[in-house]
Amino acid sequence: MKGMQIESPESWTASAGSSPERFENEARMALAMKLFEMGRLTSGQAAQLAGVSRMVVLFNCPQWNVPAVNRDADELAAEFKPIPS
Repeated sequence: MKGMQIESPESWTASAGSSPERFENEARMALAMKLFEMGRLTSGQAAQLAGVSRMVVLFNCPQWNVPAVNRDADELAAEFKPIPS
């Protein structure tokens, strides 16, 4: 597995009023959310990148203005089509 390191000046965390650990967690979540929004990662992959569970990613989607489900009208209609009796 490859690692990724993002260097940031300490002034960024100080100006954001957070610890370096919290800043790193937020940066990882932001990257994960953006890649999930773009369709480059699944919710499970985004969760791995962010270091959280898949449910945390999905529950946090509204906070990041990211749709948890990205389907067009036809896909949604097919998903909720009544089952014939």
